[in-house]
Amino acid sequence: MTDDSERPVGSDPSVTVLYAQVCDGKPRMTIDEEGYLRAEGWPGVWSRKVFLGDVAQAALRALGPHDPPRFTEEPGYDEQRWELVSRANELSLTIYSRAYWGFGLFATSFLNRIEITGPLGLRARCVHDLVASLGRNPWEASRLRQFERASECDSSQHKEAWESLISRASEDMAEEVNHLEDALRKLRGLDQSAEGVLDAADNALQEARAALADRNAPAVERALGRAASAIIEADPSTEVRETERLAQRHSAAPNTQKQDDVGAEHLLDEVPFVDLSKEE
Repeated sequence: MTDDSERPVGSDPSVTVLYAQVCDGKPRMTIDEEGYLRAEGWPGVWSRKVFLGDVAQAALRALGPHDPPRFTEEPGYDEQRWELVSRANELSLTIYSRAYWGFGLFATSFLNRIEITGPLGLRARCVHDLVASLGRNPWEASRLRQFERASECDSSQHKEAWESLISRASEDMAEEVNHLEDALRKLRGLDQSAEGVLDAADNALQEARAALADRNAPAVERALGRAASAIIEADPSTEVRETERLAQRHSAAPNTQKQDDVGAEHLLDEVPFVDLSKEE
């Protein structure tokens, strides 16, 4: 394990340290000859097996598009004891898996120590998405006393460390919703022809709030994107709707000349007239 293992549980301006209870050892995956995590069945003579576990799988998914995870400590006889690192833009993720009770005989015998470095807002969003993907509270231990002893932290501190980041991410997304709602209210009544577009934006914002209550961040982002597009369209200063009207008017304008008609009157002036009656 790295020297940073002495960092306390919680968040500071640059680093977040959390502990999570593992409940499922799967998926079982492969480590290639260079130490990178690969799908099970990865070809290679020197490939080794590893149990990633439900927490680590959710954490990597919450990280978003990321570099291939690399093991800084590979599993030996125990395929669920390891340490891996990965990066995604401004975030860096380190996960350490080890048994804390039952000699590692059960999936729930393991905990994951999670360390995330990067901007606090991005860390909070990653933790928010991790918990949403996992579908349970990762700070709730299978064996509370052993969990507290292994992490050197009591359960209330674990809960606070997780929930403070989840709240931060929820507040950030709620602020985005509020900002768009303010923009929508300012546009009401300016243009009656845009009311239908504003109604669509309002519906999207309601969907965003419902998704936020369900901790469904991707759905929140999709709804916010629809609302923002509708507000931009309805805003007269953007002239989006005026441009669309001009384009539609141009495409609907009748063509005064039929496509099959060819203006060839000028060719008649160039054809010489020959009187053949005199030759007869």
